[in-house]
Amino acid sequence: MTRLRALLLALAGVMVLSSPLAAQEPAALPDRPLASPGQEARAQALFEVVRCVVCQHESIADSPAGIAGDMRRLIREEIAAGATDQAVRDDLVRRYGDYVLFTPPVRTGTWLLWFGPAFLVLLGLAGLFAMARRKTVETPPLSPEEERRLADLLAGERLGPDPDASAPHDGR
Repeated sequence: MTRLRALLLALAGVMVLSSPLAAQEPAALPDRPLASPGQEARAQALFEVVRCVVCQHESIADSPAGIAGDMRRLIREEIAAGATDQAVRDDLVRRYGDYVLFTPPVRTGTWLLWFGPAFLVLLGLAGLFAMARRKTVETPPLSPEEERRLADLLAGERLGPDPDASAPHDGR
């Protein structure tokens, strides 16, 4: 019975360890260039301006992800069907949103993307300017009565080491 249990545990361990391999994205199919060199050049130019939705920092021309291969294939199909470059971009934006383009259009929905960084810089500069213009508060000098009370307090205090305190490194 213990051999069967050990065998089942070993089998379960192998399944757990191999499950990430099965969860990986399949490799992209090899690209098939268009027959027309002009159309292929248009497709390659579009590949450079379209962001991979998986990699996010790479164009689909550079991405090895399967979805990037699908996007390349889709662009080639649309170009072969006679679509203009703008029509291809519009279709990709319709499918994946403005983020799919490295330079999304300027419109109400993308104002934060386009103007947000400049607004933050201006806000920081305004804060620095406000801090620089702030007047320093001068502490008024002590009155003669306050100076006398302070002198009395300092004279009455015993200054020096505390006899109950021990040295930090006294060897104990």
